[in-house]
Amino acid sequence: MAAASSSDYNGCGAESNEANSKWLDAHYDPMANIHTFSACLALADLHGDGEYKLVVGDLGPGGQQPRLKVLKGPLVMTESPLPALPAAAATFLMEQHEPRTPALALASGPCVYVYKNLRPYFKFSLPQLPPNPLEQDLWNQAKEDRIDPLTLKEMLESIRETAEEPLSVQSLRFLQLELSEMEAFVNQHKSNSIKRQTVITTMTTLKKNLADEDAVSCLVLGTENKELLVLDPEAFTILAKMSLPSVPVFLEVSGQFDVEFRLAAACRNGNIYILRRDSKHPKYCIELSAQPVGLIRVHKVLVVGSTQDSLHGFTHKGKKLWTVQMPAAILSMNLLEQHSRGLQAVMTGLANGEVRIYRDKALLNVIHTPDAVTSLCFGRYGREDNTLIMTTRGGGLIIKILKRTAVFVEGGSEVGPPPAQAMKLNVPRKTRLYVDQTLREREAGTAMHRAFQTDLYLLRLRAARAYLQALESSLSPMSATAREPLKLHAVVQGLGPTFKLTLHLQNTSTARPVLGLLVCCLYNEALYSLPRAFFKVPLLVPGLNYPLETFVESLSNKGISDIIKVLVLREGQSAPLLSAHVNMPGSEGLAAA
Repeated sequence: MAAASSSDYNGCGAESNEANSKWLDAHYDPMANIHTFSACLALADLHGDGEYKLVVGDLGPGGQQPRLKVLKGPLVMTESPLPALPAAAATFLMEQHEPRTPALALASGPCVYVYKNLRPYFKFSLPQLPPNPLEQDLWNQAKEDRIDPLTLKEMLESIRETAEEPLSVQSLRFLQLELSEMEAFVNQHKSNSIKRQTVITTMTTLKKNLADEDAVSCLVLGTENKELLVLDPEAFTILAKMSLPSVPVFLEVSGQFDVEFRLAAACRNGNIYILRRDSKHPKYCIELSAQPVGLIRVHKVLVVGSTQDSLHGFTHKGKKLWTVQMPAAILSMNLLEQHSRGLQAVMTGLANGEVRIYRDKALLNVIHTPDAVTSLCFGRYGREDNTLIMTTRGGGLIIKILKRTAVFVEGGSEVGPPPAQAMKLNVPRKTRLYVDQTLREREAGTAMHRAFQTDLYLLRLRAARAYLQALESSLSPMSATAREPLKLHAVVQGLGPTFKLTLHLQNTSTARPVLGLLVCCLYNEALYSLPRAFFKVPLLVPGLNYPLETFVESLSNKGISDIIKVLVLREGQSAPLLSAHVNMPGSEGLAAA
């Protein structure tokens, strides 16, 4: 989309020097005759050709003659009449099949009209509600001519004032008639069945099972009878139904329907309700001091505009984070998301002709327009990634393109450090302890490292001394020489006074057998008696375990215990190859393995 010259734009930009502005003035048409709000604007590649179009649910001048318009660039490509005023417009992917062209959903009255390739594809109607039994009884009496039209009017007005359930459309139309027209209306409609139909107040989309940008999405509807409905994207059946204490007017969702999602609904009673995947009723409630005029989710913060000319930031659990006062009433809100720089901000259209862009409470940019902006939309339009589309109160259309070199810098009304910087933080005890420890490590880092190295060297020295002592006293269960890779393990079994001593000898080499070994047991002959204290070891095949068994009889009746030293020697040599000390229990003790 080429940028228009400043003469074509008629001075819509606030900055006199376009070089200092972050925006290019692409198009301005004060006579575009577009009357809508932000929820009825959507940008999408409707034909899969890479050319993004603007979908507008136009209310028409004075709320008459609502139409669906599709714009390509500054021109209206197609338009078609709507049976009722539009409530919201959204684009979403219904299926994974190629080509991946998004569908268009337009909520109008009690129906959602779904278009594919700008052709009618499906019409979903909200389920009918049961009529008021008193109202039904009155129309039955009118059908049988038991009451006159004037009495019927008085009774219906009484029901409308006292009953919680609203009247049907037929009764509401009857109450609007003059006395002269009532009898003809009753004669014409008294045979018709009473139908009570709710309408859609708001709509958004929710990813089905993947968080990808081109993933299949579900439609989420808010209705006049205080319900939220989640629709299946293919069959358009109701997947989930949730109840609210009031009528929803703004919706924000995050997550995936099949995994976990969180839904925030701003309602007419001035509250925001938070629902989760398995909750049929709200989990959290945010009470506002004024009616909401917009609800936008920026990362994990809910940004709410109120009729008190202010923006508020809340967490999903209802904690207020910040408040920003606006210079005029807020007319429209929407999200500005610049994917190339990872920026998410809130755009607010004010009654004084300004469009302000905030990231949290920091003012990033101010755009001045010739008329108050009633709807905002930011995204890819045509083949430009960052396009801002605005419609004005008089029906004008403004299109701006964000410069590729533009960088939003925090700053604006506040000069110097923010007031929050002077506030003392309430630091938790664990955090304070961590900070103190970090400061101590920073200040005494060299001394702490030296102390650590000293302790480490002492530990290594003690380990080396213990290992040397074990080698010198032949206490190691492994052979100390590389020529004879042997492993010895002793097990004592029995309760006494006779014990069974089993010696397990193993050749740990990979391929060489060992031959000519002897095993000798040294013990105190005053305490123990061994019928066999000397073994001649057979050929040791590598990897096999050879058990050598003998019995040990305890001679002392005082429960005295001692050790038996087992030596493995080579024939003709006096130095043992390896040894093991067996701790023998007393004659009254239990054996230990």
